[in-house]
Amino acid sequence: MDTYRKLLLANQAWVQDKLSVDADFFNKQANTQQPDFMWIGCSDSRVPAEDVTGTEPGELFVHRNIANLVIHTDLNMLSVLQYAVEVLKVKHVIVCGHYNCGGVKNAMTRHDFGLINKWLRHIKDVYRMHHRELEAIADGQARYDRLVELNVTEQVQNLAQTSIVQRAWKNEQRPIIHGWVYDLRTGYVKETACMEPGAKMDEIYDFDFDGTT
Repeated sequence: MDTYRKLLLANQAWVQDKLSVDADFFNKQANTQQPDFMWIGCSDSRVPAEDVTGTEPGELFVHRNIANLVIHTDLNMLSVLQYAVEVLKVKHVIVCGHYNCGGVKNAMTRHDFGLINKWLRHIKDVYRMHHRELEAIADGQARYDRLVELNVTEQVQNLAQTSIVQRAWKNEQRPIIHGWVYDLRTGYVKETACMEPGAKMDEIYDFDFDGTT
């Protein structure tokens, strides 16, 4: 059997499983979505957001890219963020990285990967900002793990620096921004950062929506 047909059969089994618990499950799903959480995660196939968090369809609004980056020129990510914050009114935005991330690992090298060099450059910038801490770590795996954590923390900061988040903070006191790292080796999630509405940041990134300063 072709492998893709297994996916179609699995879908049929999944539908029957859901209907056996709640005959109206899909009718309710079709009407609307009201997730409390936005998830910005890595595209890595080993990090399924719903499985990791034990959530059901409709509970997570998901955006994924290589190495879970929040880039201020990425209109795809910004569009998803704006919809989640301004339309869906999510209460939490989670940036979730993971140990043994291929994007982070490749960014630590000097190899030329072609087009993806442009994307990995943002992780290299994180390394440069924290190079003293990282290069003081003698063990290669520990240094790699730490860069994964620092990358998540920087993406949390990047979210807080957007006008989308700052406007919601000012007007509605939400969302809380979380930085998590998923450990492929254990299955557990580690929280590495958290920024609540109104959290302090470098003033150069702080938007003045009133025009009074």
